[in-house]
Amino acid sequence: MTDLPAIASARGLTKSFGRKTVLHGIDFTIPAGRIYGLLGLNGAGKTTTLNTLLGLTDCGGQIQVLGLDPFRHRAKLMNDVAFVSDVASLPRYLKVRQLFDLVSAIHPRFDRQTAESFLEGTDLKPGLKIKTLSKGMLAQLHLAVVMAIDAKLLVLDEPTLGLDIVYRKRFYRRLLEDYMAEDRTLLITTHQVDEIAQILTDIMFLKDGAIILDMPVDEIGERFAQVIVDKDRLADAEKLGPIYAETRFGQTAMVFEGTPPEQLEPLGQVSTPSLSDLFVTMVEREDGTRGEA
Repeated sequence: MTDLPAIASARGLTKSFGRKTVLHGIDFTIPAGRIYGLLGLNGAGKTTTLNTLLGLTDCGGQIQVLGLDPFRHRAKLMNDVAFVSDVASLPRYLKVRQLFDLVSAIHPRFDRQTAESFLEGTDLKPGLKIKTLSKGMLAQLHLAVVMAIDAKLLVLDEPTLGLDIVYRKRFYRRLLEDYMAEDRTLLITTHQVDEIAQILTDIMFLKDGAIILDMPVDEIGERFAQVIVDKDRLADAEKLGPIYAETRFGQTAMVFEGTPPEQLEPLGQVSTPSLSDLFVTMVEREDGTRGEA
């Protein structure tokens, strides 16, 4: 873990819209130099959490980003925070080069050369008008602009939506190689969970406005184990109290929490659950349901 101060923290964070409570008093701390994955089903509270961090909405409880109340000091905060939403909002009447001119004029930490380098190897040319770009090209342009800003916190909400797998892999590779530094922090929401698993340092699972898991990725294997249980050991496995079980094409997979490895190894094939499997486990564990395919 880095010794740098926390980039963001919340205590008792609540948010309601009318009679509907969207966030139920959540607590979290996001240290500097980490790559957080914020995961949740639609309606879990991800967008509302992001909006409170970005100062786009007020909230109950306490929240700080870079030592500031984001709602009260949003203008100052935006000098050190960059945001990419799943819908790129760019001035469609400009050409690509004119957009870079505009951002250069209004943001002191925008590096035009860096932005242009992110577009190398793509079909985006300086003379193209933004209104003629496809959804995927718009996403590429938006990412290039934001990643060229020297921000301490970069928030990515479904950043590669609409992009093909080649560009998605290229984007995440450059994110690690060219953008990340010890004093920079990334917060990413995505439905392509396993695709970004290798770059995440931490995960936070949200469900119905509550955090159901918040931990470093490298500690998952110490706490959780998945077992493809031998058919003749199903009864023994059940006695150990799996937190989730699913039948897949005739095989039973069980997830255990805190069970010693020596008790699991005789039951079948043991592995660490993937992020997507762990997410399903935690969400359905809260529901008390089990899956069957």
